[in-house]
Amino acid sequence: MEIIGIIIADDHIIFRKGLRTVLNEISFIKVIAEASNGNELLRILKKNPADIILMDINMPEMNGIEATKKITEKYPETDVIALTMHEEIGYFNKMIEVGAKGFLLKKTNKEQLEIALRTVFYGETYFAEEFVFNIKKNKTSKKNNITISDREKEVLKLIAKGFSNAEIAEKLNLSKRTIDGHKSRLFDKTNAKNAPNLIMFAIKNELI
Repeated sequence: MEIIGIIIADDHIIFRKGLRTVLNEISFIKVIAEASNGNELLRILKKNPADIILMDINMPEMNGIEATKKITEKYPETDVIALTMHEEIGYFNKMIEVGAKGFLLKKTNKEQLEIALRTVFYGETYFAEEFVFNIKKNKTSKKNNITISDREKEVLKLIAKGFSNAEIAEKLNLSKRTIDGHKSRLFDKTNAKNAPNLIMFAIKNELI
């Protein structure tokens, strides 16, 4: 397996050192650097490209939400996994809105951490079960009026698995232009701004 370059961003040095120790035990992980806040993280990224940032949310100077937004804009090849103590759906929504590809609690175990890193590295999203449960728990009882066709559901499920439009077209024996159209309609119907928003919609409506 390819080596995944990681930067840990957290303002608690003891947590960073402990997490680094755990990550160093994973054969396919290389910890490139540590940062104590968003500003320091962005300075590090200028000289040290990384595959994934393990991002705390509450940090001084620049928090994880603002840092994730900047990383998504400036370093689109770098993915962010939120690693936080907070289970509130509001934090989850804010991080997904700015482009985080994964969400884990700090109480996560090594096995779940490995799975999350592999999953995000290979283009999919990873949300801890606690957050999937909270999304479903917080969905409104009011039925939405969105109608999604069977074909759009197929496309949505493949988007959730991290496939590109070209790969989805190949799997469904359709043209890429057709998939582009289906994806565009899904964004319009759900008011989603990005793929994680679409995935949240799918989770809420029990489509995946």
